[in-house]
Amino acid sequence: MQAPRTRVVRRPVHGVLLLDKPLGLSSNDALQKAKWLLRAEKAGHTGTLDPLATGVLPLCFGAATKFSQLQLDADKCYEATALLGTTTTTGDAEGDVVLTRAVDVWPELVAEVCERFTGPIQQTPPMYSALKKDGKALYEYAREGIEVERAARDVTIYELNMALAQENTAQAAIKMIVKCSKGTYIRTLAQDIGEALGCGAHLTALRRVQTGHFDVAHCVTLAQLEAQSDEERLSNLLLVDALLVNHRRVTLDNDNAGRFLSGLRRRGDWTDGPQVAVYGTEPASLLGTAHIQGGELIPGRLLSPIEIQQMNNPVF
Repeated sequence: MQAPRTRVVRRPVHGVLLLDKPLGLSSNDALQKAKWLLRAEKAGHTGTLDPLATGVLPLCFGAATKFSQLQLDADKCYEATALLGTTTTTGDAEGDVVLTRAVDVWPELVAEVCERFTGPIQQTPPMYSALKKDGKALYEYAREGIEVERAARDVTIYELNMALAQENTAQAAIKMIVKCSKGTYIRTLAQDIGEALGCGAHLTALRRVQTGHFDVAHCVTLAQLEAQSDEERLSNLLLVDALLVNHRRVTLDNDNAGRFLSGLRRRGDWTDGPQVAVYGTEPASLLGTAHIQGGELIPGRLLSPIEIQQMNNPVF
């Protein structure tokens, strides 16, 4: 007879966990595993990494989920390997081989192509992506053998370093370090670079080493979390306002804090600004985000009184 499963008692957990997502696990599976280990009531991730990708995946718990969009919009940095000479249906190693070509590539050509793909460029989103068309993900159409028209999108490659390398198969490859804007598909970049080199390419390895100001050096792995005690797991959490480091700080007295939390605008001698983190004084607590226009502090995403109380007095 199978032993009954132990029921996990959930609790309010608020903060940000920087996870080094492992190879082969979907972003949602990694999130659910971390949520279970922390016994958290509410959690969300800040944009997906493909199962074949590893690296920085900020996970938001409790009140932090209200600000997760900020990481979706953040610039990213990746380390990637593209195998030359072979294109696949998905643009990576998971797909079926479409075409194999001879590779005749030299360092000067790589440098010229690198320069061509640095700066503002346009990308056509891949069919194997989570983008939606008429409420249906593109990868669902792709699995049905349906090609959907996709509009090219503007993205920016802030910095691109490429070098020739040899894979274990002795087949030529390109090692890349890519600093880019949100919405950049590294699979598509690898494919387009392969075409520019005249031989085609597909992605064989991808690691996100930075998103916004979060670096992979500060991440924890699922294996490390599993080996830790409950107290140690919680100690990995960053405060909710770790997501708001680029926000200007405004502090309100008790009366104005209460009115702000009820959604009312406050007036003061503040200069205009699009990103503001608003705090109360007693205690010094994050209340939410806002923007300032014409001397008015206009509420954005607000925390609830219960969330603020739980953040100030965690009970575990």
